[in-house]
Order: sequence, then C-alpha cells, then structure tokens
Amino acid sequence: MSGDDPRGPAIEIEGLEKSFGGEPVLRGVDLVVRRGEILVILGASGSGKSTLLRCLVGLEQPDAGRICLSGIDLFGDDPDRVAALRERMGVAFQGGALFGSLTVAENVDLPLTEFTRLPESTRRIVVDIKLALVGLSEARDLLPSELSGGMVKRAALARAMALDPELLFCDEPSAGLDPITSAGIDQLLLRLREVFGVTLVVVTHELESAFSIADRIALLHRGRVRATGTPEALRASDDPVVRHFLDRRPEGEAMEGHLLDGLRERRNHA
Repeated sequence: MSGDDPRGPAIEIEGLEKSFGGEPVLRGVDLVVRRGEILVILGASGSGKSTLLRCLVGLEQPDAGRICLSGIDLFGDDPDRVAALRERMGVAFQGGALFGSLTVAENVDLPLTEFTRLPESTRRIVVDIKLALVGLSEARDLLPSELSGGMVKRAALARAMALDPELLFCDEPSAGLDPITSAGIDQLLLRLREVFGVTLVVVTHELESAFSIADRIALLHRGRVRATGTPEALRASDDPVVRHFLDRRPEGEAMEGHLLDGLRERRNHA
C-alpha cells in the first residue's frame, strides 16, 4: 500500500472477498484507481459490482482483503483517521436516498450541518453553489417527491459534493433515465471531475454511459475482475466474456459460440 503519499493511487483494493450466506460474491478482487480518473465498474447482474461499491464506501465489511482510500486502510486503520476520511468521500446512491421530509436545499445542507461549523449564511451560499452546478437552483425549495428522476439524481450528486470530497462514488447514476437525461448526467460527472479534480468510481451496466465517461473500465464477472483497460482496449478485447457483455449476447450463447469456434479450428487442422 502506498501510505499517505499524495502522489500514490486514490484507491487500492487487494484480495477483496465477500460472501453472503456462504455464497461467495467477491472472490479476490484486486484493483487500483488512479487519482483524478473516472473508473467505471461494469458487470452483469450478480457480478458483484454493487457489493464492491458497498465495501468501498464502508457499508459492508469484507471477509478478507484490504481497501485503502487515500492511503488509509478503511477497515484496519485508526478509527479517528477513518472517520476523517469519510468526510472526504461523497456517495450518490442509485435511488438518490434523499430525505423525503427535507427540501432539496436542506438535503444538500445536511452534510454541512453534520460535519462543519460553518454559519448558516455560509452554508446557504455553499448549497446555492452546488445546486447551481447541477442545474437545480430553481428546485431548492422542492421536496424529493416533486422531482423528476433526473432531478433526483442531480440532487443526490449535489449532496454528495457538499463537502468537496476527493473521492466520489456513484451507483447507477443514469439507471432508469431516458437517453437525453442520462447523457446530461454523464456530462455532469465529467464536469465535476473537471471543476473539483475529484476521483470518481461509477458502477453501471449502461454501456453507452460507461464509454462516454470512463478513463478506464473494470469488468466484473462472477466476483472477479475479468478485464481492465481503457474503453478502446475493452472494445478491442477478444476475451469471450468481455465480448458477450459488450455485444449484449447471453453468456451461454457466447461461451457456446467460443467452444464451437474452437472445435471448428481443431477440425480444420485435423
């Protein structure tokens, strides 16, 4: 692990394992996220990507392995250091996880109230800046129930960015959105990285979104990292698992085709 060296990786994952009810979900995940990059975690349902994200943000404790965020061992370091680390992390959950009884502005203000001693007047300015950044200035006094799906996602991002985190984790940020709204969320994520220099880890199954925003992509398959690389490298991959996912073919069909190709090749050389 790289310690507190600011030049080191933003996130280091070594040998991560997690099971539920005796069923392995993560099977020795190794992954490095560089500072300032957008890493997209792709994978089919059940591949372990949501469990990996929950471990990364501290909501699930792994059975084995280590996670270091900004040089701090998330589950093995001094509790005070870990608590301070959490204030430098932002999380945007898939459903937004906004508090229904609070307005949009109050939701964004909540981390400022809990973790800073800023006066109310200063907090209001910060909230207004974050809402303007995500295009929700006019929605500051609305309740979550009054928002569209895209607005909920933007409000969740504004709240996640309230404390100017150095690490931002996003779970399915464009899931359930129409293509135009989804593209707007993609552009917003790119803008957040540009303006704040934040390191992003984005979990998604949306291929178009992944290839639009990723510096690198990690493809999870049955609890393991099957492939990592730039979008261009994954597009050029001849790995049958990568191909079946990118080509949107059922896994059984893709593997069957791969086996048939091998049989044909052996027959041709017989």
